[in-house]
Amino acid sequence: MFRLIPLLAEPEIAELRAIAAAHQFVDGRITNPHSTVKNNLQLHDGPAQARTAEIVRAAILANDDFRHSVYPKAIAPAMLSRYDVGMNYGLHADTALMQLPRGLIRADVSCTVFLSDPDSYDGGALRVTLGSGTLTFKEPAGTAIVYPSTTLHEVEPVTRGARLVALTFIQSFVSDPLKRDMLYELHEVAALEGLKMEFANYTRLQAVLSNLLRRWSDGP
Repeated sequence: MFRLIPLLAEPEIAELRAIAAAHQFVDGRITNPHSTVKNNLQLHDGPAQARTAEIVRAAILANDDFRHSVYPKAIAPAMLSRYDVGMNYGLHADTALMQLPRGLIRADVSCTVFLSDPDSYDGGALRVTLGSGTLTFKEPAGTAIVYPSTTLHEVEPVTRGARLVALTFIQSFVSDPLKRDMLYELHEVAALEGLKMEFANYTRLQAVLSNLLRRWSDGP
């Protein structure tokens, strides 16, 4: 249910960094004015936001691992977020329903795409709570972490440098994260072992995968 996916290539990372350097950021609470735990900055420029969303969306739809992990049905426009020294985002859960220009989407999967090199800043790790434990992510630039939007998570305070990320949220054709995980595992088995299997058995495995997706998906 948690995946680290190499998503962006160097030219895409460079372009998003250039967008961030050339445009104004504002208080991140512009998208969540009632939050008492949000302390970051967000890009606030229409054309720059649109280009950011275009880059991230294209990368998602072109990435087989992302598509087979998430089964994206609707993708919220990605936004650039920056954390300067002293900034953080306290423990929270993402909003279930998000109003977009084309209507509401249900946030099933949250996605953070790291854009800063991890050694360029201290602190700023993404911490996801799982029961009494946590998972911590501070990944190389271009890497996406995808995880269920139902989880509690936070961004630790930045103590040096600046943390730049792109954020998006996805409504999945398969809303249940356990079912998504099982579909992913079956797909991986088919991809890794398919050439070693008898054709008839490989075809049966593909049929099971397709029929489970047909049974579990929300439809087009």
